[in-house]
Amino acid sequence: MRTTVGIIGAGPAGLLLARLLHNAGIDSVVLESRDRSYVEHRQRAGILEQGTVDVLREAGAAERMDREGLRHDGIELRFDRQRHRVDFPGLTGGRSVTVYAQTEVCKDLIALQFKEGGPLLFEAEALAVEGAGSDRPRIRFRHEGREDVLECEYVVGCDGFWGVAREAFPESLSRVFERTYPYAWLGILADVAPSHDELVYARHDRGFALLSMRSPSVSRLYLQVPADTDAEDWTDEAIWDELERRLETDDDWRLARGPITQKSVTPMRSYVHEPMRHGRLFLAGDAAHIVPPTGAKGLNLAVGDVVTFARALLHERDTGSPELLDAYSATCLRRIWQAERFSYDMTSMLHPGPGDSPFDARLQLARLGRIASSRAAETDLAEAYTGFPLDA
Repeated sequence: MRTTVGIIGAGPAGLLLARLLHNAGIDSVVLESRDRSYVEHRQRAGILEQGTVDVLREAGAAERMDREGLRHDGIELRFDRQRHRVDFPGLTGGRSVTVYAQTEVCKDLIALQFKEGGPLLFEAEALAVEGAGSDRPRIRFRHEGREDVLECEYVVGCDGFWGVAREAFPESLSRVFERTYPYAWLGILADVAPSHDELVYARHDRGFALLSMRSPSVSRLYLQVPADTDAEDWTDEAIWDELERRLETDDDWRLARGPITQKSVTPMRSYVHEPMRHGRLFLAGDAAHIVPPTGAKGLNLAVGDVVTFARALLHERDTGSPELLDAYSATCLRRIWQAERFSYDMTSMLHPGPGDSPFDARLQLARLGRIASSRAAETDLAEAYTGFPLDA
């Protein structure tokens, strides 16, 4: 098999890249190790930045998102039983975010790929990227019980943290920056209407809590828990009781309860691999970087990566200049490190850590109080949350 761009991974990054390349008249092949049902049903983040929404619309992949997605013009911060709303459009010149699950983004892009795009092979396990430093890299993969080779002009690894793409980088070239947090998120899906019409981020002495949603009838909520927590150790009643404590306010707001349909524990870590390019192999999304979920940046950073790659490849095709491809890693990393900074700031501001002192708690409250009382501080949060420019 031969193609211009070999894409490893059919998550939102790989699928969106295939769509962008198709629209530009550039052929690609997408290899995904899982089956279609798995990709279309795995639960992941659901907050789309303004730039991600704009890209999906420009790509012709937003019809259902525009119909079913929930536009949010702000978030609410809770601390000391008080509530403070951050007004995104008023602070950013009109930007907002959209609640639309990654699962649904993948469904939409898969449907478009099968209808209009190039080959998308499910249950095609990438085994290795060979010749990344040459002009003709190859992806060795297994599909339908036999090994095959996909010869490419470029390879883009959208295959996540455990994928093979990053393994093709020479050890002497790779630099890793990471932080592991001593707590995790216990997340639930519940068949109950959300108790608030926007996301609520709550800092409490007992731990962080987040009130989110998947739809007008399905709530998504999270609790900070120790890193080694087993979700099954928490009964449904205990989860609701703890959410109620951490989300409590001094007014008449109340948390609505309902049947819990799913429980899971999400670890918290920050990770960046530099560089993101080796020869004609490019990394995108979780293959290169991971952020704690507090800032809702993971999916959106992946979108920024593939948009940067697609623009750079088009620039080379149209001008003959590899300048933007050569700058791919540096361009992406500027945005990634700003997102890492924001995600770390949000995480450290809202999560009491094991061994924190009363001094640490006061600092968290002071940081939240600053946002609630300073338009400049509030604007910085709003600009970061709604998304850093894709070309910055």
